[in-house]
Amino acid sequence: MPSVLIVDDHDGFRAVTRTMLECEGFVVVGEAADGARAVEAVGALAPDLVLLDIHLPDVDGFEVARQLAALAHPPGVVLTSSRPIADLRRRVAASPAAGFISKAELTGSGILALVE
Repeated sequence: MPSVLIVDDHDGFRAVTRTMLECEGFVVVGEAADGARAVEAVGALAPDLVLLDIHLPDVDGFEVARQLAALAHPPGVVLTSSRPIADLRRRVAASPAAGFISKAELTGSGILALVE
C-alpha cells in the first residue's frame, strides 16, 4: 500500500481520514493543515501519495498540486473537497492531479482506483 500525506485544514477530517486509511492498510506518514506545510512535508517525508483538500487557508489545492508536480520525484495527488465535482470539473481536469474524490465518498479503494 502507498504511503500517504493527508492535507486538510480541519483537524477532525484529518484524524478520521488517517484512521480510515490506516485501517485499510495505507501508511499515513504525516498530515499538513495548509499548502505551505504540505509542500514542506512532501520534501521531508517523500510520500507516494498526497490526499489534498482543494480549499486550504493559504493557497488552493490546485496550486499545491502544481508545485508538487514540479518536483523531481512528485507524489501522486488526489484532490478532495466537500463541494461536488460539478463545481470543480474543469479545474480538476486541468490540474496535474490523478483525480478527485468527494469527502463524502472517500475510501481507500476509491483513492487507489484514481492512482493506479
